[in-house]
Amino acid sequence: MSESRRIAVIGATGAQGGGLVDAILGDPDGGFTVRAVTRNPASERAQSLAARGAEVVQADLDDVESLESAFAGCHGAFCVTNFWEHFSPEKEMAQAKNLAEAAAAAGLTHVIWSTLEDTRKWVPLESDAMPTLMERYKVPHFDGKGEADHFFTDAGVPTTFLLASFYWDNFIHFGAEPQRGEDGNLTLVLPMGDRPLSGIAAEDIGKCAYGIFKAGPAYVGKTVGIAGEHVTGAEMAAGLSEVLGETVHYWAAPWDAYRSFDFPGAADLGNMFQFYHDFNEYCMEVRNTEESRSLNPDLMTFRQWLSKYGSRIPRH
Repeated sequence: MSESRRIAVIGATGAQGGGLVDAILGDPDGGFTVRAVTRNPASERAQSLAARGAEVVQADLDDVESLESAFAGCHGAFCVTNFWEHFSPEKEMAQAKNLAEAAAAAGLTHVIWSTLEDTRKWVPLESDAMPTLMERYKVPHFDGKGEADHFFTDAGVPTTFLLASFYWDNFIHFGAEPQRGEDGNLTLVLPMGDRPLSGIAAEDIGKCAYGIFKAGPAYVGKTVGIAGEHVTGAEMAAGLSEVLGETVHYWAAPWDAYRSFDFPGAADLGNMFQFYHDFNEYCMEVRNTEESRSLNPDLMTFRQWLSKYGSRIPRH
């Protein structure tokens, strides 16, 4: 296989990057090989990727030279950052800048940057529609990524800007599962009112990214939003009820109530849900399920995801 078709995958042991690595390894005749980029090649997950045929290399998002080495000789790269490791938009932007500079130095043909909207374009800082956080953000884990987009265009990197959706896997890994109240009832807390939330299986993000790489130049310079389905809180609660074997009630919590919850990032997520609610038509339109399915024919709906992974949702 020619090295010109090698894809370097940042976050290869994580949700988004891991899905892309799986997609490439699962399609040996697809014309691509994978270089799995991780901070710790000795980790169990990294070793399992190596055993399956991935080239595993070490790099750190804070070290641009390590990224240049990781990207050298590759056709393309999947670039992603993880706000939830450090809760710093500034750090995320610095890492994105490193990724863009390394991609430019390596002369990559196609880069996918996993970004999100800079919500300040819709809700200016001076607006009191939602609180300003950290003095200069509305939704910090969105805004930092969106603000960083220009690093890729400024560096002349042939880039596709990928907008993901709410991971349904958050019901397993992120504490978003239904909670049992003092009355013994399970409740799904989601401040979306009666409006749908764009969601996706985490593994499908990587599969959609693989579809973009396969499509090639047609997607360079484009922003592509992906979703498996747009699902209301009531619909999610109904599906969860079936999987968990007991009624799950839906509480469309007020945003202020959600922002006041006692867990790290509650205010950020409360603002995120308000953005999804207040600009619902835009969010669903840009996260087009038909285009997502054209990129990834295996795209799962919420019910299909529940059928596959519902048994992993924590029971309380």
